Amino acid sequence: MPAPSASVQDIDRVASVLAACLPALHRALERRVVRDFPSPKPPEGQVALLRFVAQQEGATVREAAEALMMKPNNVSAMVSQLTKRGLIERKQDAADKRIVHLYLTAMAQRELAEVRRIEETHIARALHSLTDGEIGALGSVTGALTSLTRHLHSAAL
Repeated sequence: MPAPSASVQDIDRVASVLAACLPALHRALERRVVRDFPSPKPPEGQVALLRFVAQQEGATVREAAEALMMKPNNVSAMVSQLTKRGLIERKQDAADKRIVHLYLTAMAQRELAEVRRIEETHIARALHSLTDGEIGALGSVTGALTSLTRHLHSAAL
């Protein structure tokens, strides 16, 4: 990967703004989802687990823990809670009965879709308040943010 041609000062400035802005953006969006969700919304860690299982149906607790950068025992506890709420199904591995694969229930799929709909609605509403230039700038940076997320995730493993 080639080194960026931006100066150290530019990189430090962008890092500082992102470090301040991204958590605030996440908190603001999370508050709106909690407010608008029709029933008690699962905590963010559980939503992250549900999103992972939606993307990786049949994943194991260990795989989920690695992907979410959490301890397997914490993910296992969340799986137990989500199973009790009827959001995750556990199915034993055919070859090794000690291994359990995770699947979303129809109710979990509906809840995740509702969370996503609420998030997208609030983001779209906020985007309508921006200028065309700001929207264009955000549109062009989405790929870079996805790459940054992937890099930070892999560097943490």
